[in-house]
Amino acid sequence: MSTATASLLARAATGDEARAFALLAELSEALAVSLDLRQTLPLALQRIVDYMQVEAASLFLLDEQTDELECKLCVGPVELTGARLARGQGVVWRSVIEKAVLVVADAATDPRVYRGLDAQTGFVTRSLISAPLTTAKGVIGAIELANKRSGEAFDDTDAGILRLLAAPTALAISNARMAAELVEQQRLKREFDLARRLQKLLLPKRRRAGFPLLALNLPAHEISGDFYDYFDLPDGRIGFVIGDVAGKGLDAALLMTRAASLLRWAGKDGIAPGEWLRRANEELCQTTHGGRFVCAAVGYYDRSNGLVQMAGAGFPPALLYQSGICNEYRSEGPPLGIVVGQEFRETRLRLGGGSLYFFSDGVTDVRSNGGRLGQDGARALIERHAAAPPEVRLRSIVSELRQLRLVDDTTLLLLEETQPNAASLLLRQVFPAEPERLRGMRAELRLALERDGVAADLRDRLVLAVDEACCNIIRHAYAGNSGDIVLSLQRDGDVLEFELRDDAPGVDPSRVTPRDLAECRAGGLGVNFIDALMDGWRLQPCAGGVGNVLWMWKRVVAPTEELP
Repeated sequence: MSTATASLLARAATGDEARAFALLAELSEALAVSLDLRQTLPLALQRIVDYMQVEAASLFLLDEQTDELECKLCVGPVELTGARLARGQGVVWRSVIEKAVLVVADAATDPRVYRGLDAQTGFVTRSLISAPLTTAKGVIGAIELANKRSGEAFDDTDAGILRLLAAPTALAISNARMAAELVEQQRLKREFDLARRLQKLLLPKRRRAGFPLLALNLPAHEISGDFYDYFDLPDGRIGFVIGDVAGKGLDAALLMTRAASLLRWAGKDGIAPGEWLRRANEELCQTTHGGRFVCAAVGYYDRSNGLVQMAGAGFPPALLYQSGICNEYRSEGPPLGIVVGQEFRETRLRLGGGSLYFFSDGVTDVRSNGGRLGQDGARALIERHAAAPPEVRLRSIVSELRQLRLVDDTTLLLLEETQPNAASLLLRQVFPAEPERLRGMRAELRLALERDGVAADLRDRLVLAVDEACCNIIRHAYAGNSGDIVLSLQRDGDVLEFELRDDAPGVDPSRVTPRDLAECRAGGLGVNFIDALMDGWRLQPCAGGVGNVLWMWKRVVAPTEELP
């Protein structure tokens, strides 16, 4: 127990100062239940003044930006609210620095006293006491009392009382600040959520039936500074845009919204890509400030002849993968929104069965083996997945990027002529018909469904359905004999198709039906689960009485452009 506390207890034991504990309890209760310190703190400080019988009191809080103490509240004959003290000025600063209650018996002779405020206000400080406001994060300010009304000097007992009264005051201020920070965080979260929803609305709807453009956007944080767009022109060409706004946060999100709308507006006229960027640049130079700029690539694709016309503004080089060779096409202009009057050179090429990739610098900035992935790494990434169908390929690329350390928003746009309604093989796996092999099957199937963008809840249920089907093949078809199971998964439009083949003795399909749920027995519900989850299924024995094929299919919502 400290000397000051022992002294206070001794005084309270006499009955003269029992009010000290009552005041401490009252202050603690009032400050604990209120987060509106604008009402609570003035009353608390006035109660301290009345109890301590002093002429004046001030509450100073530390301004971490300026490293000054600012008077936030005062009681007494002069108004000090708003007064600031530089580091080291006065007893109040010393109590903050030393984290201790300081007592000055004679202010006229004590060199620690700062007399500047007395000179400004005309108040004469005879004696004073200052107690730091201490929290778990450190000292946040101090309470200073001046001049007992009795004319006596402050003593150690006064120091003990003020130290005890300062504790709930500091706690209340700390709690109020945390509450204010929480409210601010919630406000920012609402704004970020709104910005994210607006950004999603700006992204174009996914198209199928062999549409040649695919795109994915993966924000590094709550909202993205990247964007993409594509649209049809009256002459049959397809316009496309991919962009990256410099900076982070709401400012970048707002500029992204404006830039995406502006580039769509400018490209709808079907003007040459260079002129398209020039118009957007002129507008952004007039309305964009604070060093913000936009990197972008725009162009048109003519499906009738495979011709691509494009132009870039500070965007990473496009890569054309064709017959095992990657050719690079660099942007020939600076970013948008910096210099008025810029010209942007146009590039023309023919797809010729190739794949044209555009990607923001989030791809090349990915951390790999202690360094950046870079343009060479992006090229190698494209080559590794070149054999896969376009949609599977793009998602496989992004899946591999996510396994590395993303440091920026990542957006990819792929231009490739595809055959309409072509089924995409997502997985083919052969494994022994043994229960312990099902774990590996489930992992591979889950990964394939994840790469295809199937929602997590549906993905897990589909894996469980296939697992149930495999268990039935092992238990009932093979019935303890050895053999293999061949699992194939493909997507045909919006339909996922599962195929399970075995070389077990033929099974009579009429005997494989959902169980009557009124039966009170455990197990045997695998067929019921498959029947409830899948849109349809069919079992057929192979010719010759050896082998069976189980088909299951499920229609799913088309994968969205943004990864979960």
